[in-house]
Amino acid sequence: MNYKGYTADIHYDERDRIFCGHLLGTYDDVYFEGSSVQELETAFHEAVDDYLTYCKETGRVPTRAFGGQTPGEISVRVTQDLRRRTFVAAQQNGVSLDSFVEDALHRALQDSS
Repeated sequence: MNYKGYTADIHYDERDRIFCGHLLGTYDDVYFEGSSVQELETAFHEAVDDYLTYCKETGRVPTRAFGGQTPGEISVRVTQDLRRRTFVAAQQNGVSLDSFVEDALHRALQDSS
């Protein structure tokens, strides 16, 4: 589910027989639930709206860590050998290290879908 730039992670709780969800891509814990898809979708929209209202009322900037159209930055620690091999592979492919890693991430995500 997506709403106002937020994405929900959903699972079904067999014990309580309800759908449970929480927002992804934020540093805040925002949870919601519903006993039907319609209830879940309504609760999701209300949770996002309530979160945005809470942030506005308290002067907080809502965390949407990966929203917008501008590129983001990921800091990843790897061994010196892996960094060297990745840099060499990028050069061999005639692309920047950033482009090489971004392409590798795209391929990995396609393979995991």
